[in-house]
Amino acid sequence: MTAATSEQPAFSTPVEPATWVQHAGTVPETHAYPAVDELLSLFRELADAHPGLVTERRIGTSTLGEPLYSFTVSDGLAAEDEGGYVVVGGVHPNEPVGAVTTLHLATALCEDPELRAHFAGAWHIVPCIDPDGARLNEGWFATPTDKQNYGRYFYRPAGDQQVEWTFPFAYKKAWFDRVLPETLALMRLLDATRPRFLTTLHNCEAGGVYYYMNRPAPELYGVLADIPASLGIPLATGEPEAAHVPLYAPAVYGCIDMKDAYDYLEGLGVDAATRISGSSSAAYTERYGTFYFVTEVPHWSHPDADDDTPTEERYADVVRRRARALAETGSFLGGILDAANPHLNIPSPFLRAVRDFVPSLAELATMESTRADDLPDRPATVSERYDCAASVHSFRIRFGGMLLRALHAEVVAGTATPEVRRRHRELLKTYETWERAADPATGDPIPISTLAGIQYAALLAAADHARAGGSEQSTGDPG
Repeated sequence: MTAATSEQPAFSTPVEPATWVQHAGTVPETHAYPAVDELLSLFRELADAHPGLVTERRIGTSTLGEPLYSFTVSDGLAAEDEGGYVVVGGVHPNEPVGAVTTLHLATALCEDPELRAHFAGAWHIVPCIDPDGARLNEGWFATPTDKQNYGRYFYRPAGDQQVEWTFPFAYKKAWFDRVLPETLALMRLLDATRPRFLTTLHNCEAGGVYYYMNRPAPELYGVLADIPASLGIPLATGEPEAAHVPLYAPAVYGCIDMKDAYDYLEGLGVDAATRISGSSSAAYTERYGTFYFVTEVPHWSHPDADDDTPTEERYADVVRRRARALAETGSFLGGILDAANPHLNIPSPFLRAVRDFVPSLAELATMESTRADDLPDRPATVSERYDCAASVHSFRIRFGGMLLRALHAEVVAGTATPEVRRRHRELLKTYETWERAADPATGDPIPISTLAGIQYAALLAAADHARAGGSEQSTGDPG
């Protein structure tokens, strides 16, 4: 992967709101995600090529001691100037589409003076805020269409180790102040820049495209639907990630708010204070009136993702089936983990993650069963049925894959007891059946340039909304 360095501007179309859809097709073709070192090298090549436009700035240090960087693109504006735009990649290290998006955005801003002039502010771009976690996913970055590689080399940190969900939080009985070094670096950047616009770059696994924003923006909904449609990718109109998020338009949601999550869990009879860690970057920047925006793009697309045709099954029954599958998955993985736990000697990140995630499956199954009892008596849509099934496949591949990595670490280190080896073989056998079942359900791979193009065009449209005044009204608590 190389940064675009053509002498012509990156865009020939006028920079007008109606043209944002056209920008989705401007990302160069690539067949791999850049590793951390390669990504930073490409940004530095861009900075060397445009010394008057790009400024590299260290913003912090990772948990393992790696420097964290932001690259500011601006026409003579200081890195500390307020009211600009902040773009953050790698907030979840298993979501690398943002690496390609950040590089393309920085390149476009350098090569197109009209684009810079239109936004009239500094862009602060963080290529990867969690390099420690990203390095643990690099085993599949080079072969992103290989679903087996994806699962076998997958890593996602435990909830209280995720940058996006470790901002300070205090609500009712919940209190969180174990801020990660990476989160602190991001907090400092946000405090220094007080941005009018913030986007953290995310991607999901299968289905269609969907969005989050911290307040309604009806003028954006049409273009947000048109951008993926222009490249033949569906919206995700089925089940939301969280049942408590507000729906603004098809596939457009309000942000996942931890206060809302607390109240929702409390209403289900769950001890919410034990299930919630920190808050998000969206909540943190409410104090500045920032317009926060997320585009979730899937690695794989499936035609059922936006099919709102009623099925022959009741909606509640589909949710209950999902709950049963989650309970069964949690029981199996929990049994493997419980049997191996006394014999495990290596406190790997994979082990920390599964010790957090695997018990949550039983809790999620219980919550889904409770939710099903209160659902309206209507047929499930094809997209709802798809999302319920796809989420089970995702949990199996993700959590099962990380447990395999935790047990394999003991095997290759020579510390595995016969019990650990036995449980590793047992898990691998079941995991292979999960892989075969998940393969057709996840759908067909989407080109990286398409995913990054959707993310890029959507963030430009949303940033333009913020530029035009869409961020002026804060709806949050400045405290």
